[in-house]
Amino acid sequence: MLYLIPTHLGNADTQLLPLQIKNVLEECEVLFAENLKTARHFLKAISVQKKIDDFEWHELTKDTSENELQLFAKIIQQKKCGIVSEAGVPAVADPGAALVKIAHQKNIRVIPLTGPSSILMALMASGMNGQSFCFHGYLPIDKNERIKKIKSLEIVAQKNNQAQIFIETPYRNNALMNDILQHCEANTLLCIATDITLTSELIATKKISDWKKQLPDLNKRPTVFLLG
Repeated sequence: MLYLIPTHLGNADTQLLPLQIKNVLEECEVLFAENLKTARHFLKAISVQKKIDDFEWHELTKDTSENELQLFAKIIQQKKCGIVSEAGVPAVADPGAALVKIAHQKNIRVIPLTGPSSILMALMASGMNGQSFCFHGYLPIDKNERIKKIKSLEIVAQKNNQAQIFIETPYRNNALMNDILQHCEANTLLCIATDITLTSELIATKKISDWKKQLPDLNKRPTVFLLG
């Protein structure tokens, strides 16, 4: 079986995580993680009793090859395994999805555990349409393509009353924010949800015209953006 194991969103209080996560981790024999160092640190932070080096560790990134995934699937067929997210829940805006897909192809039982998702928490707190929404992941890096994408998302959001959700690499947040403010209509709603569950958390939904009056510094802060 393959457990999907959430982690906290940054340096948040680990008591926010269900006890089930710690119990499952102690039962697992093999762990897959995007960053082995931070995954090991997470296990120490929640005081997993099993020795860190007693786990069989495998790195799982967006560059993991198809051959490696097939090898991982064979391991899952033989042992109790888990995917540990880098932040939040595995397989959502996360390379774990590729291994989950193969697990289903091999008729391996996939078990998702409850934990924080910045995307859903941002939607919950945004006041936007929770009945109809679309997550787009990262927008294009190229500025012209990014602006074009922002404009198209704004049109869809207003035409269909559908919340448009996206994220950015934290050090590019301010550049993305400036593009949104410059190229969206004054009355378009924008929700900024940053540092979710941390003491510095900011979640606010305002018109573009209002954001222009007071703009937060989002540099290097994990942020979810929603247009509505």
